[in-house]
Amino acid sequence: MKQFNVSPQRLLAGLALLLPAVCAPVAASADTYPSRPITLVVPFAAGGGTDSIARDMARTLADKLGQSVVVENRGGGGGSIGAALVANARPDGYTLLFATSTFVTNAAAGISTTYDVRKSFAPIAMLGRGPLFVVTAKDLKLTSIAGLRELAAKPDADLNFCSAGNGSINHLAGELFKQKTHAAMTHVPYKGSGPATVDLLAGRVQVFFATVPTILSQVRDQRVDLLAVTGKTRSPLFPNTPTVAEAGVPDFDITTWWGVLAPAGTPPEVVTKLNQSINAAAADALVADRLKHEGAEAITGSPDDFGKALAAELEMWQGVVKKSGMALD
Repeated sequence: MKQFNVSPQRLLAGLALLLPAVCAPVAASADTYPSRPITLVVPFAAGGGTDSIARDMARTLADKLGQSVVVENRGGGGGSIGAALVANARPDGYTLLFATSTFVTNAAAGISTTYDVRKSFAPIAMLGRGPLFVVTAKDLKLTSIAGLRELAAKPDADLNFCSAGNGSINHLAGELFKQKTHAAMTHVPYKGSGPATVDLLAGRVQVFFATVPTILSQVRDQRVDLLAVTGKTRSPLFPNTPTVAEAGVPDFDITTWWGVLAPAGTPPEVVTKLNQSINAAAADALVADRLKHEGAEAITGSPDDFGKALAAELEMWQGVVKKSGMALD
C-alpha cells in the first residue's frame, strides 16, 4: 500500500481552499433569510384573543419579510407544550414562539417544563402590553376595590378568585393582590380562561384578574362588575375606571404582554432582521388597531430590551411565589 506524505504547508493550503466552500452556505442563508415559510407557534387554542393578535401579526410580518408566516396552534400545559416545541426546534429562524406573560409566570411558579425560559430561547421582540381587569360576579354588587377589600376582611366572606390555571398571570396577579391587601381569597384554577369566565358569570367564583381579550365583552354587556385596571395608567377603553394603585393599593402595576422568541442559538443576524420586521409590523395599523381593541398598546424595542424585561418579570414573580408559599408540582 502506498503512503502519501503531505507537508503541513500543503495541507493548510488545501484547507484554505475548502473553507470558503464550507462556510458559503451559512453566510448565504443569513443573507437571504427568509427563503421559505416561517412557522409561528401559538401555544394556545385557536380562536382566543392571543390567537387573533398572533394571526394579525403573522399576516403583517409576512408582508414585511416577503415570505409566508404560518400560524400553528399547539395548545396545552398552560402554553408549555408549544413553548417546548420551539425550544427544541432547529435554531434557524423558521420556527418562532408567540408568547404571552404566562411564559414567565409559569416558570416563576415552578411549573414543570422541558425547557429553561432563560437559556432555551432567544428573545426577539415584545410587541404589545396591556393591563388586566379586576372584575367581580354580579351577585356581589361591588363597585370598587375598597368594597372588595372590606368584604374580603369579613371572616365569613368565603371569597375566591379564579384563573386560567396554576401559574397563569391571573393566578399570580391575584396572589400579589392578596399579599398587598391581606385579602382573604382562595384561588380556584381552571383549564383556561373560558371555563373560568363561565363560572364567574354563574356566580360559582367571585373575583377574576382577567386579561382584557377574555373579559371585555362581558364587561361591556354589564354581565360582570369592573372594579379597576391593574396597569400604571387607566385604560382608554374605560377611562372612568381607576387603576388598582389609584384605588389604594400602592405599587400595583401588572400588565400582560405579547412577544416573539426563537430557539436559543438562532444566528444574531436573523434575530436582528426579525426584530426590525416585528417592530415594523407592531407599528402597522392592522396590529396596532388589534392591540388597541384588546386594551393594549403597541411597543417597539431591541432583543436586549425584551430579554431584560423577561428577566425582571421572572424575578418579580418568583418573589410573589416564594412569599405565597405555594407548591404547585
